[in-house]
Amino acid sequence: MEQEKPDKDQQPGTPGPSTPIPPSQSPPVIGPAQPAQASIPHEQAGLVEVNDQAWEKIVEKSDKPVAVMFYSTTCPYCRVIEPYFIAYAKEFKETVIFARLNIMTSMWTAERYGIRGTPTFKFFCGGKPVFEIVGAVFPVILKKMVDEVLVHGKECAGRVTEINYDISGYG
Repeated sequence: MEQEKPDKDQQPGTPGPSTPIPPSQSPPVIGPAQPAQASIPHEQAGLVEVNDQAWEKIVEKSDKPVAVMFYSTTCPYCRVIEPYFIAYAKEFKETVIFARLNIMTSMWTAERYGIRGTPTFKFFCGGKPVFEIVGAVFPVILKKMVDEVLVHGKECAGRVTEINYDISGYG
């Protein structure tokens, strides 16, 4: 039997392409993926997930100001800002309702409010949109806007034109 010649790049003592690996040195068998640690549901964090059906009840008929994050599951900037949005939801839970709406599953509401990019943050007071931030923003700016809406939101909502709910493509 002819002995194998090691590759010139092969280190002495390491198994080559045709050298069997002893069972004691074989790589570990990787089983099915284990679920990640359960995260806190958004509702417990003070963040409400809204959709087209719940929009009116949660956002438009709310007694408190509402901060809504319009997001998409494919948006990398949404994933970056979301932990800050959740932290602000916890911080302001007594005075502001924080909600998020997936524009891929609730297209009607996203279209109704002219959402063209994600993330888009809209602030509502008395059911009326009073302020908007579009795109990736610094978390500090987002917090500043929440503070501004708390201070000036009600007077601003009084000057906003009412939304006509009779939207129809027929006329």
